[in-house]
Amino acid sequence: MGSYTTLTVPGPEQMQQLGRGLAALLRPGDLVLLSGELGAGKTTLTRGLGEGLGVRGAVTSPTFVIARVHPSLAGGPPLVHVDAYRLGGGLDEMEDLDLDVSLPESVVVVEWGEGKVEQLSEERLEVRIERALGGEAAADDHDPRRVVLSGLGRRWDGVDLTAAAG
Repeated sequence: MGSYTTLTVPGPEQMQQLGRGLAALLRPGDLVLLSGELGAGKTTLTRGLGEGLGVRGAVTSPTFVIARVHPSLAGGPPLVHVDAYRLGGGLDEMEDLDLDVSLPESVVVVEWGEGKVEQLSEERLEVRIERALGGEAAADDHDPRRVVLSGLGRRWDGVDLTAAAG
C-alpha cells in the first residue's frame, strides 16, 4: 500500500523546489519523516515545504529548540518542524513536546526521526536524501542528491509522488 518514487535532485535550488512541490501534496495530519546525513538537504527541503504551505517565519534547522511551529499565512495547516536528533527516548520524549496534540491539524516534518517517531502515525511520507555520488568527493552542497519518496499507508495510495518534482 502507498506509493514510491526515486528522484535525482541536482542542487539546493531544486531541493527547495521539490519541497514546494511536495507541499502541494500535503494536507493537515500528514507526518513527513526526513532522513539523510548531515548536510544532505533536509532543512533545504523543509524550507521549500514551508514556502509551499505559505507559513510564517524562516525555516531553519530546529536543532537547539527541538521543535518549531510555523503558522500558516494562507489559511492552511501550520508546519511543525522537529529535529529528533537529540531525542534519545523516542516516542516518550516526542509526546512530551505535545506534538500528538497538533498532529491532526498540522503538517509535521521530523528530521532524524528514524526509529523514533514512526509510532506517531502508520501513514507517513518518508523522504530519504542521499548523496548521488557517494564518498568524500561528494561533500559539496551542490552535488546531486538521490531522493527516495515513500508514501506509507492508505493515505498515500494512488498519490503520484513524481508530481512533486514538477
